Order: sequence, then C-alpha cells, then structure tokens
Amino acid sequence: RYPDWQRPNAPVSVLGAGGAARAIVYGFLNAGVSEVRVFNRSADRALDLVRQFGPRVRACDWAERNTGSATACVLVNTTTLGMKGEGETGIDAGQLEAHCIVSDIVYVPLETALLARARSRGLRTLDGLGMLLHQAAPGFETWFGVTPQITGELYQLIAREIEGR
Repeated sequence: RYPDWQRPNAPVSVLGAGGAARAIVYGFLNAGVSEVRVFNRSADRALDLVRQFGPRVRACDWAERNTGSATACVLVNTTTLGMKGEGETGIDAGQLEAHCIVSDIVYVPLETALLARARSRGLRTLDGLGMLLHQAAPGFETWFGVTPQITGELYQLIAREIEGR
C-alpha cells in the first residue's frame, strides 16, 4: 500500500510474537531492515523470534514499547489488542517519528484506536484488511480454481461489509 516507502536506516517495531509476527519479522528482514524490535508481553516468546531469526531481531520489554519505538520507521501491531474494540496497545503516537508508518493487522474494526491516534497525528496508517485479503487468495484459489485479484474495488467491498457489522 505504500510502494514509495524507502527503508530508512531506522528500526522497525513489532508488537506481539505469534505467528503473524513471525511472518512480518521475516518480511522485514528480507526487505533489508537492519533491526526489528519485538515487544511482547511474554519475554520468552519474543526471545523465540531472536533465536529463530538471529541478531537483527531484538526482544524488548513490553513496558518499553513507547520509548523503544520512538525512532521506528514502521510500527506493526500483530497482537489481538484492539480487535472488536477490546484491549489497547498503549502506544502513544505522539512519541513516534513523523515519517513512521503505523500498521495494525486487526481488521475489525478497520480503524483501531491505535490507527486513529496515528492518523490524527498525521502519520501514514495501514489497516489489516489487505493482509486478510492476501491470505484469503491462495485458499480461494485452492477451493475454487480461480485466483482472485486483490483490487481497490474488492478492498472497498469488503471494507463496507466489515463496517456494516
């Protein structure tokens, strides 16, 4: 969604250490990001990512997610915090750099409290619907033999459906 994003020499912050976090950490490392900071409520799970991916991944204390993300070029919430309006990441968008992109893989609601705070500060945001659509496409192809095209029109159709709940 942000094809113009150029990886500045800045860290990436990832909230959470589950399966989605693993995929996102892997993607950032393959994109050449020099450091991925993983903030998780369970230190052991964050350390698992360090063991899996190596020294470019740092396990960080959940309590330090604001100060530890202040210099991040991207912050991604991979936790369920914010799903259906429940729970809160506790991220203070006012501490993030002006160039930081804030993403939340939660897609119900499309705009979580985290994304609303970031957007109100003028930061670029990315909701979780794109990830959901791209995850669904291979399954759809397997079941129906047709590869769906992920278009802006499809995104808007599904977004209206989610917002209508």
